[in-house]
Amino acid sequence: MDKRESLPDREERPSRAKNRSIKVYALLFALFVAAASWGYYQYRRAAELRQELDSQYNRAFFEMVGYVHNVESLLAKSMVSTTNERTAITLQEAWRQAGLAQTNLGQLPISQPVLASTFKFLTQLSDLSLSLDNQNIRGKPLSSEQYEMLKKLHDYSVSLNKSLHQLQEDLNAGRLKWGELASKGTKLFSRTKPGEMMKKIEAVGENFKDYPTLIYDGPFSDHMTSGEARGLTGDEIDAEEAKNKVSEFFGRDRVLEITDLGKNDHGQIKTFDFEVKLRDAPEDQSAYISVTQKGGHVNWMINNRPVKEEKLDMDKAKAAGIRFLREKGYDGMVDTYYLKNDNTATINYAFKQDDVTMYPDLIKLKIALDNGEVVGMEARQYLLNHTERDIPEPAVSMEEARKKVNGNMEVNSSGLAYIPTDYRKEIFCWEFKGKLDDRDFIVYINALTGEEEDILMIVNTPNGILTM
Repeated sequence: MDKRESLPDREERPSRAKNRSIKVYALLFALFVAAASWGYYQYRRAAELRQELDSQYNRAFFEMVGYVHNVESLLAKSMVSTTNERTAITLQEAWRQAGLAQTNLGQLPISQPVLASTFKFLTQLSDLSLSLDNQNIRGKPLSSEQYEMLKKLHDYSVSLNKSLHQLQEDLNAGRLKWGELASKGTKLFSRTKPGEMMKKIEAVGENFKDYPTLIYDGPFSDHMTSGEARGLTGDEIDAEEAKNKVSEFFGRDRVLEITDLGKNDHGQIKTFDFEVKLRDAPEDQSAYISVTQKGGHVNWMINNRPVKEEKLDMDKAKAAGIRFLREKGYDGMVDTYYLKNDNTATINYAFKQDDVTMYPDLIKLKIALDNGEVVGMEARQYLLNHTERDIPEPAVSMEEARKKVNGNMEVNSSGLAYIPTDYRKEIFCWEFKGKLDDRDFIVYINALTGEEEDILMIVNTPNGILTM
């Protein structure tokens, strides 16, 4: 072959390499443009989302400010009103507005501890307004103590309103950005001095530094989380003594091993908690039990053994529960309502004193319907409320109370009972059970005042009896 014929080949090689380089550069450039475009799109999208979130936070905040302002005005009006009807209407609206303010506060990107006192204030304000509203509806005017309570709440709402308006000015001026708050308290307000704006947020809660204890008829009253459990008797015990109580409860011959799961020091009932291995149970199955630090009472127990068949009817199951309670020292208990599920029955038992049913003193038992064994127990309500009561003579006779019941209701039985409320109070009532239009009802008439306190509808289901 002629050497000259190979020369074009040699000349074409750099050209092809150059073309490949151009293609690579073009591809890289295209990838760069695509990445840049994607990044810009993501940036724009993130910016739009931040703006959308800011708009939502602003709406929630501005609405909350408006609701707090309304609450302040309504509390002032309630103190001026001279009629029960007008006071009731005003307090009912204050309850609604305070609830809406709390809802909007919960939508803001501010951690709960920062404004915990503000949450508590709005919650109690709403709850107290409803409680006093119910009182006024019944024709009972505000007492001097309740008036002073409203006055204090109004003063606090004025301070809260002022602080919120200051924050509103910061928002309007752009000194506060909600997006900078959404990081759960870290690196807040980076565009300002460290902690400067956080102090403004925390200053809202400082309004309630000397916030008084509120005791009233409501589920969020301070007495609901304070006070002693009346059913806790005996001395303080240690973990070893608690273990002995566990062995006694299950039966020493039956207990194989007890594992200490630690102490629970929260709430009104402080406990030791244990895991228990039983000799007659499979190796992978445990029972769990909670024993009170005061007195060594069983707070709850659960033994989730499988129950494969149902042999006992409800009468035998109820009787098995009564025998169990007597063995454990709970005398005077009577069954009330039950629910069946997975071959077990959960039965409520209430204490009965001098023929008066004490519904606050409640123990729930879960009974296996194969052999009547108690495989679950919950005694919290009993431990919180149980005591021997000084039962008064009814100021309203049964006949007088019966006249307060709807005349169309056919009454089948009646008796005296203490019923619980949502706010740790008890009401002494006449209890009337009967039917109206083929539906079962229980009507409670106050045995001291004759007022209608509550109505329950009894629902018979295939699995048991429920109250609504």
